Amino acid sequence: MPVDVLLGLQWGDEGKGKVVDVIASDYEVVARFQGGPNAGHTIVFDGTKYVLHLIPSGIFAENVTCIIGNGVVIDPVTLKREIETLESSGKEIKSKLMISRRAHLILPTHKMLDAASEKSKGDQKIGSTLRGIGPTYMDKTGRNGLRVGDVEEPDFQELLDTLVQKHLHLLEGLYGEKPEIDAALAEFMEAVAYLRTLPLANTEAYLHEVLARGGNVLAEGAQGTLLDIEFGSYPFVTSSNTTSAGACVGLGVSPREIRKVFGIFKAYATRVGSGPFPTELLGDTGNALREMGGEYGATTGRPRRCGWLDLPLLRYAINLSGVTDLIMTKADVLSSMEEIPVATAYVHRGETTQVVPYRVEHDTTPVLENFKGWMSDITAARKPEDIPGDLKNYISMIEAYLNTPVTYLSVGPDREQIIDLS
Repeated sequence: MPVDVLLGLQWGDEGKGKVVDVIASDYEVVARFQGGPNAGHTIVFDGTKYVLHLIPSGIFAENVTCIIGNGVVIDPVTLKREIETLESSGKEIKSKLMISRRAHLILPTHKMLDAASEKSKGDQKIGSTLRGIGPTYMDKTGRNGLRVGDVEEPDFQELLDTLVQKHLHLLEGLYGEKPEIDAALAEFMEAVAYLRTLPLANTEAYLHEVLARGGNVLAEGAQGTLLDIEFGSYPFVTSSNTTSAGACVGLGVSPREIRKVFGIFKAYATRVGSGPFPTELLGDTGNALREMGGEYGATTGRPRRCGWLDLPLLRYAINLSGVTDLIMTKADVLSSMEEIPVATAYVHRGETTQVVPYRVEHDTTPVLENFKGWMSDITAARKPEDIPGDLKNYISMIEAYLNTPVTYLSVGPDREQIIDLS
């Protein structure tokens, strides 16, 4: 049986967690393949909201194994806190969880380096969540990092001390900082002791066994395609591969195993932090859209920048990952709008194009077309026949432009507020 991939097509915050929660029961395994505690996947059911940072969003489904894959970077302190919070609400976590030994560890000094680097950039900040993600991936590619499997080894303390000393030299030499780290390291070591009690595994081998005997896997992405380290709006990007190719290297599965690629997008667009945003709304309309959509970061609480749907960027993201099925979220947020502008092209340096420019922040203006709004509350819709005609037209326009079907429509935050259009 195959691997299906679910990922975001914009700058993150598209609603991936909810959709994974909805479809997880169709799979034997749900596996996170990149990112770290900079993710904030929100799931709402039975009147309760859960925000997951490291644990895959399939954790609430029955008979599903959840894997934190090798492509993820893990803060043991955050993971311990997240598991304990979920268990305190009566959820069973440990017996359903597996953690790759090859996943890299976020140290307290990684977070200190992250904060110092961002501070030094002044007005040129990239919008880091300050969770230590970037410095951890830098150590990974620089072949200096610590991995989860190292906590089981006799020389772990020596490896840790060496890396911490390297970080302290960098903090002093590059940024002139001499932080007090004893308390942070003590908390880290307590969390490492907790990590040793969790199911650590060679998860790539486990996934190969699952696929060989006919099981199926859902690979869950974090952030969004437009934040991909290779193809996002560099340098205002994350530090990992957020496309479907990232699922292969982040879990250790072959590209030939991939069947469906679900691409999630909002009916409009949002972005957190710095970086280009061609359709951004800077006035009252953008502020109103933020409040109507509750557009504040699940991890940081930062207000999200809001703008209109950008179809050239969506098509770009679809092509990068070979998306087979689209999932549109937050259509309910636009229910009060008489007209909904959508970007269908750009004017870039005097020429009209549907190709995403190399740097969209330079001399790029979106070409907007207006579409009729549906002007009705859709939050109670549960079947395709409940969808207003103007919303059906909006969806049909998107499908025609992108040459990809919309198979799910989310009409609210709860797991029940989703319509299967397939």
